Amino acid sequence: MYQKKIIQKNEMNDKTTKFVDKFMKRVKATPPGVCPIAVQLSFLQSSRSQTCGKCVPCRDGLEQVENMMLRILEGKADMETFNSMVELAKMIQDTADCAIGYEAANIVLQSVELFHDEYMSHIHEHRCQDEVGQKVPCISYCPAHVDIPGYIALIGEHRYADAINLIRHDNPFPTACAFICEHPCEEKCRRDLIDSPVNIRGLKKFAVDQIAANEVKVPECNVATGKKVAIVGGGPSGLTTAYFLSLMGHKVVVFEERDHLGGMLRYGIPNYRLPKDRLDEDIAAILSTGNIEVRYNVTVGTDVTMEELLEEYHAVYIAIGAQTGKTVNVEGVNANGVYSAVDMLGDIGRGNIPDYTGKRVVVVGGGNVAMDCARSAIRCNAKEVTIVYRRRQVDMTALPSEIQGAIEEGVELLTLNAPGKILTDENGNVRAFLTTPQQISVYDRQGKPSTTPANKPQLEIPCEVVLMAIGQDIVSAPFEKYNVNPRRKTFETEATTRLKDYEKVFAGGDCVFGPATVIKAIGAGKIAALNIDEYLGYHHKYLDDIQIPEPKENDRTHYGRVHLTDRSARERKHNFEPVENGMSFDEAMQECGKCLRCDHFGCGVVEGGRE
Repeated sequence: MYQKKIIQKNEMNDKTTKFVDKFMKRVKATPPGVCPIAVQLSFLQSSRSQTCGKCVPCRDGLEQVENMMLRILEGKADMETFNSMVELAKMIQDTADCAIGYEAANIVLQSVELFHDEYMSHIHEHRCQDEVGQKVPCISYCPAHVDIPGYIALIGEHRYADAINLIRHDNPFPTACAFICEHPCEEKCRRDLIDSPVNIRGLKKFAVDQIAANEVKVPECNVATGKKVAIVGGGPSGLTTAYFLSLMGHKVVVFEERDHLGGMLRYGIPNYRLPKDRLDEDIAAILSTGNIEVRYNVTVGTDVTMEELLEEYHAVYIAIGAQTGKTVNVEGVNANGVYSAVDMLGDIGRGNIPDYTGKRVVVVGGGNVAMDCARSAIRCNAKEVTIVYRRRQVDMTALPSEIQGAIEEGVELLTLNAPGKILTDENGNVRAFLTTPQQISVYDRQGKPSTTPANKPQLEIPCEVVLMAIGQDIVSAPFEKYNVNPRRKTFETEATTRLKDYEKVFAGGDCVFGPATVIKAIGAGKIAALNIDEYLGYHHKYLDDIQIPEPKENDRTHYGRVHLTDRSARERKHNFEPVENGMSFDEAMQECGKCLRCDHFGCGVVEGGRE
């Protein structure tokens, strides 16, 4: 009898666990545009169901907070209700006996701070804010708002050229993004409610592997407008703006300080992740529009002044990116053998491969640049490569696949160790890197755990080379009079991407919001092109005749996610050849079939096939 009860209890626990997992999946898949108060109320209701009923704040208080929040959501509350809810939540936070009560109250207080405008709209206007409404999650989470369900449907019908052109409608770098995009579009994929998110980046890579982007004709340009726009910087943001302005009929001149286009796509991402011949396919397609002139090896501020550009051109777009590396202020940082990771990757991008044969290398940092740097050092014949990071592996900002790839290739991760000191020999050459062990500590307001020095002895890592990969910097000094933030070195822009007090000057990409992802820079370039076009007195739209397939009935069968595989680590670590394998035809078709076509089902038809 007792054993039977144990079995029943275990079965109940399993059912509860499965229910919680389903609930968490639903929370994870909550799309953009959903009212945050409704989401908060759902969480509060689930928290209240867990209360044991022993302490009054949790047992009775959460129910009262829930009732007040429901009145706010329904548009039946006033400021007195709102203030009472906040005060009660603070009381519960301070007096509840366990985490069920005080964490639920804490999250309510966080939501009040984060979504204050939404609460005020419900109280004063008795409705949600205008931007709240059902949206296609993958399209909304893509910074360039690419029609993802549309191009997946085209791939599913083997129309690869049409899929590439549909991507180009919002993003002229289909190939580069197929290799290195961090795919934020997958974060809220509703397929996760069934099994797992669709491998969107993998499908894009399958499409560009079937037909090269430069073999797919770009749309025809509009009638020439006679307007000339100067673009400072030939990276992803600058070239995106150039592409769209060119299609609109404007004449574009790109000023690039190096001898090749691509910016950090070329000089910051190693060939094993993004083959440069594949990057050139995108660039060739962009230049094929015909209205773009490129002036190489020209530095604005030295070879040509901003004043000259403003006099000659109807508008100027600054997209200089974040091209240099930051360093850490530790003793010995100027020793022989200490280099910027960004500079090291830039040299490799120019074909100057450093020789680390027999050398031990320490890389400081935990982002994608650090992983690129460490994996490149392995390919430069380093004897040992160690990544030093002050937090835990789970806190690293690098993609998990990049971290895993580095480990497979023999890179050692030394986590919870902060830079301490660089030790040198009598000739000023690096001989070791001294670290200070760290203890994980409290979480900050952004939900990131801080660290404090641990009561442990310092660790000495013998090495001959130290590569600093702790961030990128913006060289905006030549433009300092154009509303440059002196602390962050970023440009201060209005909502129209135009610089404050400078009518003809626009800016976007990393030099505005700081070092970020390639797709975010592309999205900024697209927005800038639209704003510049409006400023020039137009409202261009270029049309295409791509017919997106009608949606089929959803396949609700549970499938495992098709992951892209890599070449063997023992083989790939000896060269800079691409490491990632593509999908097979059968794998791609299975992933295409998983798409739930949220552009038609669940969100209503997206007008024109796009948001």
